[in-house]
Amino acid sequence: MECEFPTVNSKNEEILDIFKNTKTIAIAGLSPDSDKASNMVAVYLQNAGFKIVPVYPKEETILGEKVYRTISEIPFKIDMVDIFRKPDAISSIVDEAIQRGDVDTVWFQLGLVNNEAALKAKEAGLKVVQNKCTKIEHRNLF
Repeated sequence: MECEFPTVNSKNEEILDIFKNTKTIAIAGLSPDSDKASNMVAVYLQNAGFKIVPVYPKEETILGEKVYRTISEIPFKIDMVDIFRKPDAISSIVDEAIQRGDVDTVWFQLGLVNNEAALKAKEAGLKVVQNKCTKIEHRNLF
């Protein structure tokens, strides 16, 4: 089935629109380790003016923000879920984002593709970006 579809992904115009309309980004898999890509991207996004919400199994705070264990636990609106988890975790994260009903975009970081989860998100009305880095894309567009 995967072969029948090209990779489900947003185009550059839509990515520009996503950034213009995003204020709060939940980062699934945000590591407290400053040498990890998720942490470097989160620092960049914070400095670019976005509110970041760490989602991580440990820690109480990361980058000065309260840590939540799951997307579902976050008690306020999230515009984007930025995923830094292994491909097999993407589907359940997308399900959580859909169930919330307030998430506009799911973003699978560089190297991450899950067309099945992407199609499910699209069908639920979410924007989807796969295999791209929020930091690189934002820096290139702004």
